[in-house]
Amino acid sequence: MLSLSLFAVEPRGTGDMGIVIERANGSILIIETTHNSQLYRVEGLGDLSHASAVFSRDERYAYVFGRDGGLSKIDILAGTLVKRVIQAGNSIGGAISQDGKIVAVSNYEPGGVKLFDSANLELLADVPAQYADNKQSKTVGLVDLPNQHFIYSLFEGNQIWLLDAHNPKQPVIRKFTDIGLQPYDAMVSNNGRFYIAGLFGEEGLALLDLWQLDKGVQQILPEYGKDDPKKPVYKMPHLEGWALTDDYALFPAVGHNEVLVADRHTWNLVKKIPVHGQPVFVIARPDGHQVWVNFAMPNNDTIQIIDTLNLTVIATKKPGKGVLHMEFTPRGEAVWLSVRDEDKIQIYGTEDGQLRAELPALKPSGIFFTARAHQSGL
Repeated sequence: MLSLSLFAVEPRGTGDMGIVIERANGSILIIETTHNSQLYRVEGLGDLSHASAVFSRDERYAYVFGRDGGLSKIDILAGTLVKRVIQAGNSIGGAISQDGKIVAVSNYEPGGVKLFDSANLELLADVPAQYADNKQSKTVGLVDLPNQHFIYSLFEGNQIWLLDAHNPKQPVIRKFTDIGLQPYDAMVSNNGRFYIAGLFGEEGLALLDLWQLDKGVQQILPEYGKDDPKKPVYKMPHLEGWALTDDYALFPAVGHNEVLVADRHTWNLVKKIPVHGQPVFVIARPDGHQVWVNFAMPNNDTIQIIDTLNLTVIATKKPGKGVLHMEFTPRGEAVWLSVRDEDKIQIYGTEDGQLRAELPALKPSGIFFTARAHQSGL
């Protein structure tokens, strides 16, 4: 008689797992970072040209937000698609609540935010982004907050909305108006206190102190590029994944080849760091000692590393054409890069900056590790 143990599947945890978006193929790779390997490919996820993802609090399920309005729940341990719903015409991202029970999706078309039950993807609430005589706005910069709240911005409406989801079927909205022109993306500090929206229609950013809401929205870094000619914007920078150190916050400048450094206590401009091109992602290593930057075309074959002690570029690398996204392993010993136009993932050590491994991938873009499940705003 054969031992049943021969047929047992060895159990594993999820803490070193993640997903890679294959944007042109409507698929994702499920990977693990201990041995830098691919575990599964999950297909049939629709248009992933601007896809992002969040994870359940137990790290087992990934929720993928597709550009075609698709919301997909994926079992990353089994490598299977659990359920997929088309919830809008054009989706731009999402978030998951503090307790893990609510998935919120941000939509361009028809505009607004929808709330879903994370267990079965049933619709809980539809919150249209209506402003000024029932005009409909795109929603951007959606992130989760402590205390069962979400927050997001209205691109055309020039507003920030704070959504209380204690009763997800009847959410309560608090609106902050006239925050600045065309907020295009946003992020929240890792302690959940500061929400900052980048502005496309004017230079500067809009900051809301979530611990002192009655102070309203403050504009920071106004006219940061007033002395420099603004270039055409080839790709909108992303603010989620911003770089925080003990003393500074580092932001990508819109239309300028610069990384902006703000004092995180006063939010005043400290320095503008010249970089190789228009920055897209400006992401801090978990210990805050380094910041890695990638760029919009035609400079998207390059990454640069900034030392946050002296606020200067200390290294320039050329991984290949189309470096779209970067993700640090949870403790920061390595960083994964998607190199879309060369169909590969590259993995670098962060202590020595050397290439450790490569994995094949079909037009990879976003990389998301399960450690995000335990961080607000990711």
